[in-house]
Amino acid sequence: MARQATGQILERHGRTGTAFAARVRAYGQRHYVTLGNTNDGCTRQHAETELQNILADIRRGIWKPPAPAPTAPAQPQDPTFHEFASQWLANVCHALGPRTIEDYELALTHHLLPFFKEHRLTQITAQEIDRYKAAKVRERERELIERPLSNRTINKTLIRLGQILDVAVRYEMIPHNPVKGRVTKLKERTPTRERLQQDQVRALLQHAGRHRALLATAIMAGGLRVSELVNVRWRNLDLDARTLHVPVSKTEAGMRFVHIEPELAALLQEHKIASHWNLPADFVFPGRNREKPRERNSVRTRCLHNSVKRANAALEAEGRVPMPEGITFHALRRTYAAIRAELGEHPAITAAQMGHTDPRMTLRVYTDVNGKQPLTRMGGLLANDIAPTKSS
Repeated sequence: MARQATGQILERHGRTGTAFAARVRAYGQRHYVTLGNTNDGCTRQHAETELQNILADIRRGIWKPPAPAPTAPAQPQDPTFHEFASQWLANVCHALGPRTIEDYELALTHHLLPFFKEHRLTQITAQEIDRYKAAKVRERERELIERPLSNRTINKTLIRLGQILDVAVRYEMIPHNPVKGRVTKLKERTPTRERLQQDQVRALLQHAGRHRALLATAIMAGGLRVSELVNVRWRNLDLDARTLHVPVSKTEAGMRFVHIEPELAALLQEHKIASHWNLPADFVFPGRNREKPRERNSVRTRCLHNSVKRANAALEAEGRVPMPEGITFHALRRTYAAIRAELGEHPAITAAQMGHTDPRMTLRVYTDVNGKQPLTRMGGLLANDIAPTKSS
């Protein structure tokens, strides 16, 4: 014989009034039924009446327990690397600068995700990471991609992977980080810090074509970073006072005023007259979309790399040493520092022009003085190559 239905009223007193619930036993189980709150007009008498109705329905066999409240779907405890890395990047972006975000996205989209995107977090083991390293080295050795990674850059992607998996450990999704102490980094070569010699600078400017003003500014105006160069607007240039204000930089010290040579000021004045976009708010070196700064990778490939090719062809035709491979805007920045040192400039002045807070960094990383005869002025050194001409 089935156990007789029983029940009682429960009261809970709180800030929002007294809540009433019924605790009943039916069909061999105990059930709780919310009845109401005094703020909604429910009283003890109403609750007692509702309890008797419930017990009567149980005796007739027509009562149904209330459906449980829906719960949010449980989050997967072992998501794919793609899911977790995407959420990780979204969480950290607010604390990062635009350049850092770009570097993080590059490491993920071009390198880590193509290999690990379908891996569950628990499947990313030291063995799998070693497979990733071998795959990146194989890409380079077999020339499978246009811009293969150096060992140093591969190791940087491992650092990014380690950052992501550190968070997974903190969230208790994986027991340990396989990058930490379990993966051997690739052996790195001491980076070759390329710079141009004076005759190579001359050749580059002579064969820069319509990009002569851009490259001359990059080399001579404090060794501007490419990200700084593309963000300069005409309102940032005072050609009469021969100063250039760097409005955007990756460091606070980088947002600086740079003194420019008279020859460069004259070249920029000519460039301004010839440009269709020469209002104060216009970019000095605009791209196709005048509302946005020029894309820095486009400046590298279309302006610098093409000019280097033409200059090297001319140097080789004259029997002179061509520029080394891999010339970047950072190499032009080192060239600026080295030429200033050859001219006898004080390191503190060069550091201020370049946006360095510590002159020792300027000396240690950017200069490479070869005992050449100091010259009187950088503009004088390159005067014939950057002087305005109607054909440039």
